[in-house]
Amino acid sequence: MRIEKIKTEGLAHLSYFLSADGEAAIIDPRRDIDIYLELARAEGAVIKHVFETHRNEDLISGAPLVKRATGAEVWHGPHPEQPIRYANETRDGQVFEIGGAVLKVLETPGHTDDSLSYVLYDKSFGQDPVGVFTGDALFVGDVGRTDFYPDRKREVAGLLYDSLLKLIALGDQCLIYPAHGAGSVCGSGMADREFSSIGHERKNNPRLQLTDRESFIDAKVAEHHYIPPYFERMEQCNMLGAETTPATPLPCSPAVMLDPGEHICLDVRGIFDFAGGHRPGSLCIPHDMIAAFAGWLLPVDKPILLIARDQTQALNAATTLYRIGFDHIGGYISGVMPLAVNDRPLGAIPFAETETIRSRLDTSPNGWTLLDVRAKDEYENGHLQGARHAYVGELPDAVNDMDPDTPVTVMCGSGARATIAASVLKRQGFSNVDVYIGSMQAWTAAGHATSD
Repeated sequence: MRIEKIKTEGLAHLSYFLSADGEAAIIDPRRDIDIYLELARAEGAVIKHVFETHRNEDLISGAPLVKRATGAEVWHGPHPEQPIRYANETRDGQVFEIGGAVLKVLETPGHTDDSLSYVLYDKSFGQDPVGVFTGDALFVGDVGRTDFYPDRKREVAGLLYDSLLKLIALGDQCLIYPAHGAGSVCGSGMADREFSSIGHERKNNPRLQLTDRESFIDAKVAEHHYIPPYFERMEQCNMLGAETTPATPLPCSPAVMLDPGEHICLDVRGIFDFAGGHRPGSLCIPHDMIAAFAGWLLPVDKPILLIARDQTQALNAATTLYRIGFDHIGGYISGVMPLAVNDRPLGAIPFAETETIRSRLDTSPNGWTLLDVRAKDEYENGHLQGARHAYVGELPDAVNDMDPDTPVTVMCGSGARATIAASVLKRQGFSNVDVYIGSMQAWTAAGHATSD
């Protein structure tokens, strides 16, 4: 028996290829499915089944594409918000054999109503389960979020509590295989490793230490999570099924930047490249941050023109965008930026250092705003006195009351999210924007105090 974990960087999504005795199954495949097909060829295995642990909110499922490519049956849990067009329904207790491996369905609702776990047995070695694919019910160091049903907050948190008891009952020896690792938007307290067991989680996972049901519910209801607007599109897409793979984008002449037409220019090179010189009006989201912020900031109704350092970076960015449903990429421009675009000088974002910020706080320039774009919990755990908070993902609507002619300094944890935010502000007409480089890391390293 072999289990191969496939990690999708950026999204911190974990899918699995299970093979035994010439047969295989895939759990929670991503949209670009070639890696699973290559594993099957290398193993000489036939992919019989695709198992989904729940309807994904943060990426497009590759299950319908695997089904079309291999003829495998797709299985999904009961109680989806609408029928899953490409999948069969499976329920608690159903058993599937993949060679010498056995998967048994365990209904574990709470994160979503249709959430399932798949308990793994080895027919050659005893009756105890050797592992369980937990989806978004149980992570390494955390448990699933329960905020997708705002009218049923306490009910769904209670459902997750009951589901976790089912998982704990599988025994301490049982290894866990979650659908996400650290960095995913589906949990905030995950450990920075991707291996664990029921026994280790039972003893060390903070949420599993809440053994009283009402205390667990209270804690889950009190959590704060952001819901990017693209989640709703992902849910709909994963009910209907994405059955096509977008074409690979082609390189474009830099002259396209002179008149990109309907395209939105997405600069994925990195914050220092962008700050040093960029096409005016472009949006900065570094390639390794696309998964976190494209779904917040990119308009759905416009094609995208990528600006990248090189072809590899452009194609990697396009793949990440496809995984979260941005299919309309008109092409990419890579290499050295021209000195000017249509006789207009390149845009730039100045950086401000700690002593400059300290001076501005002591003697505030007229109309100056220090804008902290970190997440709510980061801000509440410590911020600069007088800083205004607006999460970077919600920035386009959060600054409607600000005068775009007044100076703004943007800060975050290190300066990366702040540079993204600065590009958003510039696109909205703010003319005097700089970034506190180093941000909270630099501020605390200098020994300055923060406010709670």
